[in-house]
Amino acid sequence: MADQNVPPRRPRDDRGWDGRQYPAADAHPSTPYGHEARSPHPADPRGQYAHAGQPAARGPQWVGPDGFARQAGPPQAGPGLPNLDDGDEPGRKVGRRKALAALGGTAAVVAGGAALAMTPQIRSLFGDEAVAGDATGTTVTDGTPARPSGQQPSTVRTYTEQNESYMGSRAGEALKKNAPAGGRTFSGPAAAAAETKVTVKTVLAKDPVLHLARRATFGATPQVLAEIKERGIDGWLRWQLDPDKIAPTKAELKLAELPTLKLGTAQLREQRDQLNERGAQPEKEMVDATVARQIWSNRQLFEVMVDFWNDFLHVAADFDGGEVYRASFDRDVVRAHALGNYPEMLLAANRHPALLLYLNQNDSRADAVNENLARENLELYSVGVDGGYTEKDVRQAALLQTGRGVSDGKYVFRPERHYVGKVKVLGFTHANNSKDPKKAEAAIDAYLTYIALHPSTAKYVAQSLATRFVSDTPPKSLVERLAKSYSINKGMIKPVLMTLFSSSEFWAAVGQKVRRPMEYLVATYRALGVSPEASPRHDNGDSKRTPYARGLRQVHDKMRQLGQYPMGQPTPDGYPDVYVAWTSAGTMVNGWNEAGELLAGRRTVFTYTPPEKLVARPPATAGAYVDALALRLVGQKLSARERSLILGVAGVSAGDRVDATFDGAVTAVARAILASPQHHLR
Repeated sequence: MADQNVPPRRPRDDRGWDGRQYPAADAHPSTPYGHEARSPHPADPRGQYAHAGQPAARGPQWVGPDGFARQAGPPQAGPGLPNLDDGDEPGRKVGRRKALAALGGTAAVVAGGAALAMTPQIRSLFGDEAVAGDATGTTVTDGTPARPSGQQPSTVRTYTEQNESYMGSRAGEALKKNAPAGGRTFSGPAAAAAETKVTVKTVLAKDPVLHLARRATFGATPQVLAEIKERGIDGWLRWQLDPDKIAPTKAELKLAELPTLKLGTAQLREQRDQLNERGAQPEKEMVDATVARQIWSNRQLFEVMVDFWNDFLHVAADFDGGEVYRASFDRDVVRAHALGNYPEMLLAANRHPALLLYLNQNDSRADAVNENLARENLELYSVGVDGGYTEKDVRQAALLQTGRGVSDGKYVFRPERHYVGKVKVLGFTHANNSKDPKKAEAAIDAYLTYIALHPSTAKYVAQSLATRFVSDTPPKSLVERLAKSYSINKGMIKPVLMTLFSSSEFWAAVGQKVRRPMEYLVATYRALGVSPEASPRHDNGDSKRTPYARGLRQVHDKMRQLGQYPMGQPTPDGYPDVYVAWTSAGTMVNGWNEAGELLAGRRTVFTYTPPEKLVARPPATAGAYVDALALRLVGQKLSARERSLILGVAGVSAGDRVDATFDGAVTAVARAILASPQHHLR
């Protein structure tokens, strides 16, 4: 089983890729970029490496991780927390540190924290006495007291349901009390928005336009709010659900400046030596491009769904082989199907080198079966850990999937490695009686389609979507309706999303989601109107990479510091999607300080709106200026208490007259607004 585990390392594909040995010249200016620790090759309990090529003693050999221990002690501390502010200045009525801390307290334990590193181990090899030609009769003999064979996964969890486990905490129980109640589906999103009353306690404005912008994008901006108002809620959603008709932005066109992004798998393999010489890192440029699209693309709902699927059908960017194959997986699997059909996405993923190498399917054959991919297909990518499967189901699925692998950088089916014999997984049965590639692959695809459309998968996808878009504790009524829509529409995603947006539970859930670290940083860039062009003050001292390419890497590196970046989770379960998983004062402060850096225009690789020009015609009094600045940055006015705290940051009263620079305090005031719960919540 693959318990919270980085998949075992495999021998590198052909020649090694040396890109990681080069120092990151684009490292974030505030702290040096540290490459993440890599797991050693897992040894078997006998002190030898487990190789799929070793002959089986008798019957199928079963290879797969079985329980993993966390590192002893807490994660290593970084360079220390960044400075919260510039220090309390004489004459200020309330210290900036105290005011920001008070705002952060109001935000209710938000944002960030890296997960503990995991240490991989490898399962022992066990012999099976198999009934020839019939996997359904296989006698499973590798049970242990901790995990008896055939026991339901619900009582011996592998990857636990991350969101559920976090929400079982005291903080999670408190959240449940304020979650929206059950509801109904209306004729369309606009009708649902008009008829739904928001009854939960929240500091956010109960404005449906603002609510939709916060949930269906990576951050509301004046442009997005204007578009929703102009097109109407229904029209805007129809527009977003047809991303191919949305023109690329200037920032998206500038992605041509990332040299490896346009290269296919074969080209990356052929040009690896030249790319090594330049210090290019394809898997990082893919993440850089994702960050750019999250910040600047007008296809915002599409990008939100890309991020959703990258957590649901997760392949880590940094796995061994990711430098060659992960960009193709992003393009040809996730992005190709993000608003399409999930069964087709799962089929495409199971034929893609990235997934086959990430989960060791390339090592699996009829006489030495690696169960990693078969297990994750059930546990993470379809029915879920409580979906009703047993260890015997995993075994038979693993036998059925033998033969699939990678050769010369491409997906291949090796008939000589394929197990032939009857299989039964959940309710799926197949004779699987041929090594003919077309027939054998048809059997595998029929199984994958079956589990992708299984009622448990419908519920699992529905629960995950409701958690992403509605609440950390989504109402059961909504999950059931989304699951029904998924099943009726054979796994098509757009009808499920339309059901979600047409449901009263979505519109009633104002303020029920907290931004994760990556989402907070992206929303901050969007709120401040950062432009992808270099500042006139920028000194292009690096001739190898453009300012834009270096700027994206700086944002990427900052996200790594915060503990979350696109496709960054090393384990196949993806990032958790509930706020109690990300509570960290250090990460919250780090995010605030990054907002301060942006307001000061210190990242000269981009262009920034000077803070004194965020409001076109700043009011002359401090209180009115704070109101106007809050409307510009978070789309609404702050509460009286928060407004008072922010005025304290500047050391003025509401009626005091101030100039456009807020008498020199506009950067501190804007940063304080970006530390408010109105910016942390989405």
